[in-house]
Amino acid sequence: MNVLLLTLSEISDIKEHGVYKDLIREFAAHGHQVYAVSPDTAGEKTHLIREDNITILRLKTPVSRGISGKLKKGLATLSVGKRFKQGIREYFGGVTFDLVFYATPPVTLYHAVHYLKKRDNAFCYLMLKDIFPQNAVDLGMMATAGVKSLVYRYFKRLEKRFYAISDKIGCMSEANRRYLLEHYPDLSPQKIELLPNSIDVCDITLTEAERAEIRIKYAIPTDKTVFVYGGNLGKPQDIPFIIECLRRVQADPRVFFLLVGRGSEYPVLEAYINEEQPPHVRLLPHMPREDYDRMIAACDVGLIFLDHRFTIPNFPSRLLAYTQARLPVIACTDPVSDIGDVIEEGGFGVRCSSDDPE
Repeated sequence: MNVLLLTLSEISDIKEHGVYKDLIREFAAHGHQVYAVSPDTAGEKTHLIREDNITILRLKTPVSRGISGKLKKGLATLSVGKRFKQGIREYFGGVTFDLVFYATPPVTLYHAVHYLKKRDNAFCYLMLKDIFPQNAVDLGMMATAGVKSLVYRYFKRLEKRFYAISDKIGCMSEANRRYLLEHYPDLSPQKIELLPNSIDVCDITLTEAERAEIRIKYAIPTDKTVFVYGGNLGKPQDIPFIIECLRRVQADPRVFFLLVGRGSEYPVLEAYINEEQPPHVRLLPHMPREDYDRMIAACDVGLIFLDHRFTIPNFPSRLLAYTQARLPVIACTDPVSDIGDVIEEGGFGVRCSSDDPE
């Protein structure tokens, strides 16, 4: 079977670990010919990476992840689907795909999926990682009425077409699945199923000496309980709320907070640290996956933050990095996400509301 993954996650090395990289290796391990289209934001030109029965198209294309400014981010998001379609035509024109799988966001991948559905009659599988544009409405980034609603209505039409063209929609959690059934009555219940986030687990057990070495490397105290947040630092995480939480515990000599990642709100955290010089906080930029996983394993508690205004049930995949490292987790979320329920029912952490800093 010829399998194609469309993703905004950058795949520069087939051996790297991650949700989508592990998934394509799983298909390849079962003897399928696996292809992927992935953006390249650093390279000079589009190119192919080949290894055994895996072929990755590294597509030189603007992407929206980490871009600040609504206009720039909007233009990048709009261009993605058409650029992916062009790349598939040029580089995979002679390949007939049996299965195409892809994730939201963005819904603008619809253009590439529609092309493959029409050209190859491929089975199309949507991995629902976010519900857009409702997430943007929740955070006040889009309006549903008046002149400003034109953008929302455009993306809403595209979202419905995307769901309609997909043969299956895999939801990250039971709350995700229920939300889709309740708010999209035109969708057949048989089309919607559970597809939890998953990775190929690596053993990253550290000795005490290794833990101390990693903490010293990143200027993390060796004598404090280290709470770590790793991942996107954008609007969904409600960075002002995180800053207020950090202020509340500044006087506690037992704790230290490590924040790692990238996103549109990274400069807000950077400004807070530069201006207030909190002694119990360290902010680090995005780093290679292997380094990130080992650094997480040298910490004590994983953190998850979701803005309390969300009406859609998010389920952040960063939970996987924490559980792989055997860390307990604190999920500070909106009331509709069930990630806190999963954590508490699994006995590896606690949940709290993301509208109460105390």
